[in-house]
This record gives sequence, structure tokens and C-alpha cells, in this order.
Amino acid sequence: MMREGDASSIIARLGTLQGSRSNFDTLFDEVKKVVWPDGGDFLTSRRSPGEKTTRDIYEMTAALAVEKFAAAMESFLTSRTSRWHKLSASNDELNKIAEVKDFFEDATDALFKVRNSPGARFYGQMHEAYKSLGAYGNSCMFVDEVPSGGIRYKYTHIGQAWIEVNHMGVVDTVYYEYELSAKAAVQKWGDDAPPVARSTLDTDPFKKSKYIHCVRPNDDVDPERADAEGMAFESYHVGVADQVIIDEGGYEELPYIWSRYTLNPAEMYGRGPGMLVLPEIQTLQEMEKVFLRSGHKVADPPLLVANDGVIGRGSKRIRINPGGINMGGLDSQGRPMIAPLHTGARLDITGEMMDQKRMIIREAFLVNLFDLLERDRVQMTATEVLERAKEKGQLLTPVIGRQQSEFLGPMIQREIGIAQRQGMLPPLPDALLEAAGEYEIEYESGATRMQKSDEVSAVQRTIEVMTPFIMANPALLAVIKDEDTFRHVWDLLGAPSSLTNSEEEMVAIHKAQAQAAQAQQMREDIPAAAGVMKDVSAAQGQAA
Repeated sequence: MMREGDASSIIARLGTLQGSRSNFDTLFDEVKKVVWPDGGDFLTSRRSPGEKTTRDIYEMTAALAVEKFAAAMESFLTSRTSRWHKLSASNDELNKIAEVKDFFEDATDALFKVRNSPGARFYGQMHEAYKSLGAYGNSCMFVDEVPSGGIRYKYTHIGQAWIEVNHMGVVDTVYYEYELSAKAAVQKWGDDAPPVARSTLDTDPFKKSKYIHCVRPNDDVDPERADAEGMAFESYHVGVADQVIIDEGGYEELPYIWSRYTLNPAEMYGRGPGMLVLPEIQTLQEMEKVFLRSGHKVADPPLLVANDGVIGRGSKRIRINPGGINMGGLDSQGRPMIAPLHTGARLDITGEMMDQKRMIIREAFLVNLFDLLERDRVQMTATEVLERAKEKGQLLTPVIGRQQSEFLGPMIQREIGIAQRQGMLPPLPDALLEAAGEYEIEYESGATRMQKSDEVSAVQRTIEVMTPFIMANPALLAVIKDEDTFRHVWDLLGAPSSLTNSEEEMVAIHKAQAQAAQAQQMREDIPAAAGVMKDVSAAQGQAA
């Protein structure tokens, strides 16, 4: 697919993208120093592994907030302890067909099984991606199809990746720059490894060189081809030192899943909480330094001494150690010749100012919002819990909705494509084949349930208001579809559907109950009928 000289054109294009992002990289680097010091580099590389990264940090509010942000995002979007999405047919009528429903349940099970496998490393890599989202407003996850079977996830540091977007603003091209030692390059590509790796393998096997992985749309897709030329995206690994194409291939789906926290329409890259409150974070760092110096002065203040008396060396030296005796420390009138310097500094006011900065930083990282419900839960009624959950769901909607549409949606589509190619999914039912296999992703995370809690509250309030009317006229109960209402609230609260009977099972239960009631009625009617017959026989005997 490539033409002569395309390796140099890829390198040149990456250089253009790097130059156009220089302002962002400067901003990212400032954020890294005070928000995520252990994250990857942007403008400069660490001189050696294990180098101290916290030399610019005096106050840890932002660094701790980004950790809580990542944990909270994971809890609300991709919880490890629950199913956070399911699949269903786009046509609601198809979802009523048992084999279609079973297919999507099996497909969902297969996706969670591969994510939970030890080799996938899904949740660990997702945590890093969420931290990147909080600090820099951008995150990138590489979803790799393992040739031997399965999926492997790898968080990709945005300082090593650059993007292009299509006419709709959707990321469709990624350039990833990475380093490999000569030994690793030969292990990866064998005889196809670039000359720079093969020539230094024996003399310096750990010498590193730069490489580029370019994935972009394939503008010349041949639908008749089953190889890379028939795929939606083309892929190239380029050796920068030798300016050669090492490996060509393709992907059916974009393997780099790029997400942005919030987006300026005039920019390709997102902005995050760490960038939003960077001035507050930097100000807090300076305030902490001043606070430490002021506290030191209060605890160990400078001393004021007279022009003569207790100064100098030897016996005239001021002794500030416990129990120290200072000869001449008092004048003839018994007044101190040495006094501490009181600056009048108000550490309490400085502390309050710093607390205000901390509150703003925590709010930017949504820490206060995530803690709100848990902190007050003990003192709240069930109704108040639902109302608070509804409020939190409304506040989280913009954040959660964007991540579901831009991050999780493309990732799940990529996973489904891999699962289909590797035979992890059962065969498509005939009814679904006729519908071209169209499906929808239904999110069931904690955040989604919070967003749906308004419906639960509405049902609860309706029942409370209508109870007096029902008590006055019990016939009104027939208006309520009790089983449908029960199932709807059950689903909204996120309870496992496996704990309820299906509609078909309920039909069988109702039928059995009706038969049992009919049998019971017959048993009750038999004695009565026998009594009637006995009375009739007695009457007939008297008449005779």
C-alpha cells in the first residue's frame, strides 16, 4: 500500500503535529509537575529511571485529588464489582425473542470474561487512563488483538501520541512514538528489524532507537480483500533513524481509543480539571512554602539582642538549647537583654486561605461531589438518598455521557470486532441476521443508575400520593401494571436480573396458580355439593 518515500512523509507529518501541539505540551508539562509527577514526560525525558519526581511539590492536594478522581471515575463508569454495560438489539421487538436475548447475554459475558483475564490488564490500565483524563483532559488506550487469542489493553501516554480528527471532530488518526532497544526490536520483527537495530545487536543490545506507529483511515479500502488492504484502517511501523517502513498492516477498528474530558471547538485536544485549576494549584504550592517558613519562624523565632551584652563567641555566645545558661542575659534592672522577634504573622488566616484553595481544587476534580452522598448517607432516609443520587446524577451527566460516547463506546465496538473474529461469540440468530446484526450498548454503571434515580423517585412519590385514593377505592389497583412497575424499578436500581423470573416463567407461574386456585375451589365445592345432594335425597325420601 505504501509508496517509496512514505516513511519520510510519516516522520515529517508527525513533526508537524508535534509542532502544532507545542503550547499544549508546555501546559501538560506544568500540570505534570504538580498534579501527576510520576506520569510520563512531555518536554524533557528523565535522565535515569527512579529519579525523584516530587521536587516541585510542597502540597499534595492536587496529586491526591487526581488519584481519587481516577478511582471515582472507575467506580461510576467501569466498576470492577458489577456489570457496567450490556448489549441488546436496536429493534426492541427483537429483544423479546429468547434466542436474541440469549445471544446478547452470552456476548456480554464473553466481553467481561476477556477483560477480567489476567493477561488483559484491563482495570489497571483503565486506572492510568482515568488519571490522564483528570490531569491532562486527554487519555489514550491501545486495545490490541492478541494473535493467540484474547485482548490486551495498554494505557498510552499522551506525551508520546498525537492525533488527527475527521470533518466531524472524531479522532481517526494516531501517531505513537516509542523507543525500543536493539534487542527488543530484533525480538519483535526478527529479520525485518531495521538496520540500526541489527547492526548494534552484538555491540550494544540495549541501545534504544525511536519508532513510530501510524494508524490512519484506509482511503482505498478494497471490500473484496480479506487482508490489510480490505481493512478500514492502515497501520505502519516506521524506524526513525533509518527512515524505513518496518511493518505494514491494518485494523478493522481504530485500536487507539482517545478520549477528551472537555473540548474547545477550535482545538483537537481536550482540557481537564488539572489544567482548569492549574493557577490555584501553583498558588497553593507557593502558599505552602510561605506557610512552612512562617511556621518555622513562629516555632523558632529570630532573637533580638542588645548592642552589647550576650553576643559574640565563647562565654558571650547565645545558648538556645534547653537548659542553656546565657551570662549577661539580664541587665542590672533584671530586664531581658534577649527577646524573640514577633512578626505578628497570622498562621490561622493563612491556613484558611489555603483551605479555600484546596476546596476549589477538590471541586474541579469532582472529589467533593463523589464524597457527598457517602458522607451524609447515615443521616439520610431512603427518599433523601434517592433525591441526593438524582442530584449527583444530574451533575455527573456531562462528564459521564462524554466518556460513554467517546471512550467506552468505541472501545466496546473494538472489543466486539475482536471477539467475533476470534470466535468468542455464539452464532448470530436468524432474526438478528435479518436485521444486519444491529445492536445497542446499554450502560448500567453507578453513574447511569444515578441518572435514572429520578424515575425511581417519581414512582415512589406517585405511590405515596395515590395510596389514600387506593385505600378509598381498592379497584384502582387494577390501573397499575404491578409486575411491569416492579421490573422497571428493579432494573433502574441495578439489581441483578438473574434474581427475577422471566416473563415466560411468570406466565407459567400464573397458570399454575390459576390451576391451583381452581383445584382448591373444587375441593371446597365438593363438600357443599355433597351436602346438597344429601338434602335432596332426604327430601325425596320424605316425599315418597
